[in-house]
Amino acid sequence: MILRYNRPKTNSELRLLYDEPEFDRVFYGKDKKDKLLTIAWNKGEDQTVKIDDVEYAFPSNTVLCLMVNETFHFPDSWSVVAWQFNRDFYCIVDHDKEVSCVGFLFYGSSQKMFIHLDKKEQGKMELLFQVFLDEFEDRDHIQGEMMQVLLKRLIIIITRLAKRQYLNEAELTEDKLDLVRQYNLLVEKNYKKEHQVKFYADRLNKSPKTLSNVFALYNHKSPQQVIQERVLQEAKRLLFYTDKSAKQVAADLGFEDATHFSKFFKKKIGTTPSEFRKERL
Repeated sequence: MILRYNRPKTNSELRLLYDEPEFDRVFYGKDKKDKLLTIAWNKGEDQTVKIDDVEYAFPSNTVLCLMVNETFHFPDSWSVVAWQFNRDFYCIVDHDKEVSCVGFLFYGSSQKMFIHLDKKEQGKMELLFQVFLDEFEDRDHIQGEMMQVLLKRLIIIITRLAKRQYLNEAELTEDKLDLVRQYNLLVEKNYKKEHQVKFYADRLNKSPKTLSNVFALYNHKSPQQVIQERVLQEAKRLLFYTDKSAKQVAADLGFEDATHFSKFFKKKIGTTPSEFRKERL
């Protein structure tokens, strides 16, 4: 079942999905017009999820946050409860001081986080799910505001759990995490044009060395690797899901010429863009 709340005048939309026989998203295809972030909760048995043609284990009672531009498919969608929303309904960037998830849960997380729910947290999620169901039935003038409050609560719960499970908060203090999150968001906004750490360091009023030291505490990837991995991620999506030539992909991603892009891609992936596309046909 798919429950929807939307306001055509503002283009805001929230969806709640459960007991659905099919649940997927194809960004470079049928779903590109819908700019939706997704929070998915696997209430059933362990399963796999395919994200951008890569399979991941999706354990029972874990939560996964997915970006607007990620293509995904759940084989056992009956067991998945999912919330999807666009920025017109709730902009996590504008409200980052409230939820502190930008650049961590969404927009630049360095890894796929499958956030475990223990019995207590499962109870919280189940209760929140039931309150959402009630609110979808109460069609009055404050329905949207009520569901924004509930969504904010959901994001805060998941962010807190993710920090406990994926961060060493003793070493990565809140100010350092904020710096990482701001960097990740800047990369998400600018990676198609800006490929050097200095651009981002200048925007954050930090030195590249300071950024490197902070990132070493976070995920052992350098700031430069974050940029390169984001560029590669988008390159693979464009090559796999669109008909754009390698030359067009190179231009889209800010490379001066296709040869430079091809060398970069082969160095990181091990194959040329053309070979990568052929392998997935």
